[in-house]
Amino acid sequence: DEGTDAERPLFGEPGMEPEEHAWDHSRVVALTESSTDAGALVKEACSECGIEQSLPFTLRSVAEQDWVRVTQSQFDPIHIGQKIWVVPSWHDAPEPDALVLELDPGLAFGTGSHPTTRLCMEWLEAHVNAPVSMLDYGCGSGILAIAAKKLGAEEVVGVDIDSQAIISSQFNAEQNHVEADFYMATHYPEKPADIVVANILSSALMVLAPALARACKSQGRIALSGILREQTEQVSQIYAEWFNMDAPVFMDSWVLLSGTKK
Repeated sequence: DEGTDAERPLFGEPGMEPEEHAWDHSRVVALTESSTDAGALVKEACSECGIEQSLPFTLRSVAEQDWVRVTQSQFDPIHIGQKIWVVPSWHDAPEPDALVLELDPGLAFGTGSHPTTRLCMEWLEAHVNAPVSMLDYGCGSGILAIAAKKLGAEEVVGVDIDSQAIISSQFNAEQNHVEADFYMATHYPEKPADIVVANILSSALMVLAPALARACKSQGRIALSGILREQTEQVSQIYAEWFNMDAPVFMDSWVLLSGTKK
C-alpha cells in the first residue's frame, strides 16, 4: 500500500495491539546468492507463515558495483532553515559560516531529508537562543539533539527505545564534537527540561502525552512531529490539557505542533 491512501505508518510504537504489528499487504525483497534456489526459498518462507500455496515471485540480477560510491551519491548536503546544513562526511560544507551537522546515513532515523526532521530543526533554530536544557525524545540518529547543542543549548539529553539509536546518536555527537547524553527510555533520569522535542509517530505521542508533559518545565516549550495532517486536531487536543498550543506548521502531508507549558 506504499504511496496510496491505504498506507499506514507502522513501527511497533507503544499502545499497539499484537495484531497491529504487521501490514495487511506486504512485499518482501530478498538479496541472495545467484546460486540460491529461489523457488524452494519462497516455498519454505510461505510454509513458515502458514501459507499453503507458494506465492508468485520475480527475479532480477544485481550487478557488482562500488557500493560505497553508489551509496554516497544518493546523499548531498541538505540546507534547513536559515543557516543549518546537514553534510555527509564525504562532502565539504557549502557555506563557510553555516551551522554544520556532519551526519552520514546509518542505523537510525534522521538525516534531515524527511519533512518531520526539517520541521523540528527549523523550530529549534527559532527557539534555541539561550543556554537552555533540551530533551530529544525518540532521538534516532541524534540529529535534533546535536542541532540543539550547536544552536546554543546548554544541557542536552536524547532518549530512545532502540539501542541502535543510542549507539548512532553517541557516535554522531562525537563526530560533531558536542556533549550530549543519550539513554534508553527505561534508564534516563527524568529531569524536566526547558525544551522537549519528540519526532515520533502520532500514536506514540498520544500515549506518551502525560510523560512528555512531566518532562517539560513550567513555561517550557514542546515541539511534536511525526504527525500526519489529518491527525493534527486529535493530537493537539490531547496536549492542550498541559500546554497552550500554537498554530500548527505544515510541510507536505506532515505537521509540527508546539506549545508552552501551563
